[in-house]
Amino acid sequence: MPLDILTVPCLSDNYAYVVKGPDGVCLIDAPEAGPIIDALEEKGWNPGVLMLTHHHHDHVGGVAELREKYGLKVMGPKAEEAKLPPLDLALEEGTNGGEGEGYTVPLSVPGHTLGHMAFHFPNGGAVFTADSLMALGCGRVFEGTMEMMHNSLQKLAALPPETVVYSGHEYTSANARFALTVDPDNEALQARAKEVAEARAANQPTAQVKLSVELATNPFLRCADPSIRAHLGMEGAKDAEIFAELRRRKDAF
Repeated sequence: MPLDILTVPCLSDNYAYVVKGPDGVCLIDAPEAGPIIDALEEKGWNPGVLMLTHHHHDHVGGVAELREKYGLKVMGPKAEEAKLPPLDLALEEGTNGGEGEGYTVPLSVPGHTLGHMAFHFPNGGAVFTADSLMALGCGRVFEGTMEMMHNSLQKLAALPPETVVYSGHEYTSANARFALTVDPDNEALQARAKEVAEARAANQPTAQVKLSVELATNPFLRCADPSIRAHLGMEGAKDAEIFAELRRRKDAF
């Protein structure tokens, strides 16, 4: 059976995800409990697992209430275990689990935080990236290095292009405005920026997108692109140096 994925808006601009597969229902991140409980009750679903991507409060604020209500098992990156709510299972790369389309592969993608994880469902064609790869952008580099974040994005960029990326925040409009300043001649980006503006005007989420679209339009995945390099005046720089300059510019945008 294909995955049934619910996108749940939380707080001011966060997303949680509810994933129903052949082996049950799991949650990805818990910014706050209320909207997640409402989504579950509307479907009549009972979650068994909550997987956390990283320790920031806007991704874990609802854990205690959800654990108490559903008795679910909480999992998260072992590298951040000391900063996370109590874990029933600390995850590392290789701690794979699930069945069929629900088979889950934790990926280490440090940069935003040192232990940040993404959760790849290879048989279900989905990856949940939270604050690593984001629609038309990426998370700020708070704890890691620019090179670390660049390497994490390259790991995600190597997934099958038909994979749908589910990221953690509704930042796409602002990301599109920045992307156009460094890749202004990209027709695919121009078209996508228009689509994003129309979707947001209709209050539709835009942080869920195929990786193939990201590869064509997200400047943080396009550090080797000659037009971006020329625009930055950095034709001979290494890809990681291009990424660092893009991230610095975005931080000040």
